[in-house]
Parts: sequence; C-alpha cells; structure tokens
Amino acid sequence: MTANTLFYIIIAIIVINFIVDKVLDALNAKHYNDKLPEDLKDVYDEAEYKKSQKYKATNYKFGLLTSTFSIVLTLGFLFFDGFEFVDNIARTYTENPILIALIFFGIIMIGSDILTTPFFYYSTFVIEEKFGFNKTTVKTFFLDKVKGWLMMALVGGGILALIVWFYKSTGPSFWLYAWGLVAVFTIFMNMFYSRLIVPLFNKQTPLEQGSLRDKISAYAKTVGFNLDKIFVLNGSKRSTKANAYFSGFGSEKRVTLYDTLINDLDEEEIVAVLAHEVGHYKKKHIIFNLISSILLTGLTLYILSLFISNPLLSNALGVEIPSFHIGLIAFGMLYSPISEITGLIMNLFSRKFEYQADDYAKNTYKAEPLITSLKKLSKNSLSNLTPHPAYVFMHYSHPTLLERITNLKK
Repeated sequence: MTANTLFYIIIAIIVINFIVDKVLDALNAKHYNDKLPEDLKDVYDEAEYKKSQKYKATNYKFGLLTSTFSIVLTLGFLFFDGFEFVDNIARTYTENPILIALIFFGIIMIGSDILTTPFFYYSTFVIEEKFGFNKTTVKTFFLDKVKGWLMMALVGGGILALIVWFYKSTGPSFWLYAWGLVAVFTIFMNMFYSRLIVPLFNKQTPLEQGSLRDKISAYAKTVGFNLDKIFVLNGSKRSTKANAYFSGFGSEKRVTLYDTLINDLDEEEIVAVLAHEVGHYKKKHIIFNLISSILLTGLTLYILSLFISNPLLSNALGVEIPSFHIGLIAFGMLYSPISEITGLIMNLFSRKFEYQADDYAKNTYKAEPLITSLKKLSKNSLSNLTPHPAYVFMHYSHPTLLERITNLKK
C-alpha cells in the first residue's frame, strides 16, 4: 500500500462518517413533529410541545452548520498538508521528540478551540438563551475555557509526554506501559473526579439536614447502602437543565445532585432518581464500565503499537519525517470505524443497564415517582420524545423516555 492510497482511505472514512451522521440526523429530524404516544401526552402542553419542536429544529440546523464547517476544515487541513505545516513549526523550536509532540498537539488543540469557540458561544448565548436554558455569564464561559486549556496542558500534556517517552524507551512494548499509565489515571479519576476536578468549575455543598436528607437516608438503610456523602452542585450557575450522578468507590463514594434537580422535582421523585443511581452501583454497572474502558484502551494501544512505527502513517498525512505524534493522528482517523463499533456495543450495554437500574428503583422504592421525575426532566430540557429508531440505536446511551416508562409500568 502506498501513502497516497492510505491518504484516500482516511478521506473516505471521514466523508462516509459525515454522510452517515447527516442521514441519521435527517431521519431523526423528520420525527420532530410526530404525534406524542398516549403515555407521553402529559409531558408537554400544546405550547410547550411547539417550543420543544422549535428547539430541536434550531439545534438540527445549527448542527448542520457546525459539522459542515468541521469537515471542511478537516479536509482542507489534509489536502493542504496542514499537519506538515504545524509539524514544521514545532520542529523549529526543538529537536526533542517529546517537546515536538507537545508543541504540535498544543497548536492543534488551541487552534481548533479558537476556531470552534464562536460556535459554542452562539449555542450558549443565543440558542440556549433564547429557549430559557442559559445561566452562564460571558466571564464564566471564558474562565471555563482557560481552565480547560490549563487542565489539558497539565493532564493531557503530562500523559502524552510519558507515552512518547515510553515509545522512545521501550519500542513496540510501549503500549503495555502506556496502558498501565492510562488505567491508573482512569481509576484515579473515577475515584477523585468529584473531589478534585468538579470544584474547579462548580461549588459543591453537603445536602443540608431536613426532610429530603431524612428520606434519602431512610431509603438507603432499606437497601443496606451507605449514603453519607450527598452533595448539591450549583448547576444553575450555567444552565437550568438538571442532573444527578454517582461517583467514586469506598470512602470516596458520593452522590451529587444538581440544585436544578432539587428545584424541579419533589422529594419522592428525588429519592426515586437516587434509587436508580444506587441500582447502577448495586448491579456493578460502574465497575463494568470502568473495566470495559480499561480493556478497550488496552486493545486500542496494542493495535496502535502494531502500526505506529510504520512511516506510511506519517507519509499519508504529507509529513516526510516519520514521528509518533503524526502517526497517532493518522491512526486515530483510521481507527474511527472500530471506535464506532465499540461505541455501539457499549451503548447497547448502557441501555440494558438503564433498564436494570430502573427495575431496581421500582422494586426497592416506587415506580410512579421515577416515571413522573423522568417526564419532568424531559419536559424541562425540551427533550425529543419521538426519536428515529436508527438514531437511537447509533447514538443513545439511554433508552427513550417511552421505552423506560413502558418498562417501569410492567
């Protein structure tokens, strides 16, 4: 195979992926105006349903614009040897392969972020604002950007530097060391994300004493689950949309409730949502996802180790001097179809796990408050209640609202 052939394979993968995504988006958009099923007719009144349809249509059109811009930028970068241009800039500063890789990815990441920031700004301050979701200030928006860059530089840069060092030091077996590094980092982040990372962006406070905490504690006792650490996160700082999540293990185990969730739901509904989250823990879904993620990372790194030394990868992107960082970019593009397949498989498991967590909540607490909470959360986020089945299959990590309610009513 020649570098030219590999180049056009990369182009074909990018274009086919774009076309498939746009076809799925179009199929999904055709269902925006469907009549609501009987079980969902109480989610929206007529005015709210029209608002949700308009929100979905607005995001669909904006998504077409942003994705088209993205593919044109990517293809332009490939056809006009953009990676070689950036690589040459990096090489003017140093001959150290680790520093070259860091400078190269730094330019790519920051350049990409600067080009896409206007789209995120418009989405936040025009679309989300128009439909009543946005609570972010301009100051918070740009502070988040700066914090994200700093974290990417420190954490992402540190991991990349170590992986390149492993490659230079150990050759083909570098993937084992890289896998160990990523596995440790993944477990560490699962354990301490809420304690270390979340406070950089949001304020977390323990749930105060009162009837809600009493009800949560009473439920936790009935299922033999220690729920000492319950935190409230000021999600309303950025959006009116609500959420809740479970994180950590052992002494770091905690539940985080968005303040918007507490405002949107009554106490029975909040306990039902927590019962669902406890179900994920009791059914060992969190452990499964963690182990699966680590194993998939190992598989990816092993496959990378088989090809990364081949100069064809760098040559395919128009770079004459073979290097790890250019090979990594080419490999990522070639590997994307496999990533799609593994993503589909993980989504299948995820949808199955959601049913199991719902069943757990139904059997250990009540089905009705979970049903009403799901309806309220869908209404308050103007969710699409009639998605196309193909779109659900390809993109949804959760069953549809109708599927979950049908299951809960069994």
